Amino acid sequence: MTDIKTLSQQAVELLQQLIAIPSFSREEDGTAAIIEHFLQANGVKTHRKLNNIWARNKYFDASKPTILLNSHHDTVKPNSGYTRHPFDAMIEDGKLFGLGSNDAGGCLVSLIAVFLYFCDKEELKYNFCLAATAEEEISGVNGLELIIPELGKLDFGIVGEPTQMHLAIAEKGLMVLDCVARGKAGHAAREEGDNAIYRALPDIEWFREFRFPKESEVFGPVKMSVTIISAGSQHNVVPAECKFTVDVRVTDAYRNDEVLEIIRQHVDCDVTPRSTRLKSSKIDVDHPIVKAGIALGRTTYGSPTTSDQALLDIPTVKVGPGDSARSHIADEYVYVDEIREGIELYIKMLERII
Repeated sequence: MTDIKTLSQQAVELLQQLIAIPSFSREEDGTAAIIEHFLQANGVKTHRKLNNIWARNKYFDASKPTILLNSHHDTVKPNSGYTRHPFDAMIEDGKLFGLGSNDAGGCLVSLIAVFLYFCDKEELKYNFCLAATAEEEISGVNGLELIIPELGKLDFGIVGEPTQMHLAIAEKGLMVLDCVARGKAGHAAREEGDNAIYRALPDIEWFREFRFPKESEVFGPVKMSVTIISAGSQHNVVPAECKFTVDVRVTDAYRNDEVLEIIRQHVDCDVTPRSTRLKSSKIDVDHPIVKAGIALGRTTYGSPTTSDQALLDIPTVKVGPGDSARSHIADEYVYVDEIREGIELYIKMLERII
């Protein structure tokens, strides 16, 4: 076991190495290699599938429950507002700058440090499984979802995302629906055709007005928003099709397939989900890891944004150093002290239950 000060220094140095290597979603092979090498250099046996790295604690015991420590090492592409080089991991005024530093590099290296802290301990009540995964930013199928079958039985998880170390105990799911209202083409100057735009209007109004019967204690109602509409090819032709897109933010009151079924029962248009994979999630406020965080002064809240929590069928809490308001901004940064404090808080939370 290494002391927290040393672990914090190693974590910051590791994050600087990760920032220096571009790791856009589906292009994370370089950072995967760095993480793999770092863990192996610290005596950890690693496993790799595509750009996902995972490891288990030294005294892993299959008869014990297992805690998943997960965060991602892919990033979005830098936006045009950057004034710094996005891969130049400089520390200035206590801030570590660079693409992915806040989302979710600070969380990832903090959880790696926590894993190393517990890795060699004997007589723990829980096993630890660390997973540094890819494609989170695009909800890709070759990230965490790809390796879940390889990780074995997991009992609960900590998902590292920047939350200022407060506890996101619920997260909204997401479905994007492609809808098509169908009519019949005709000449606009005559009483011909069946205008698909007019057929779409009642359904669009339904999406705006409908309230699902069940509401989440954390989030309230399911939210649906029509965000894109497309119809017609020229001014004098009645359109035969009207296509529109609906963004549906599903709460923990429903499963995605339940919401989809209710929608299809109420609208006349064809409804096709792009995916039903991104589920809502919730962990009970009485769960030991949540109670441990609350005892350390952390607050609980519901997160409107999606993460890899959506791919897990176990209780998970989303918590990590950094601030989600800095995610994807130009000149992204995380405070060095946030990493140290994050490591300390993660360890204190876990020591209360193991």
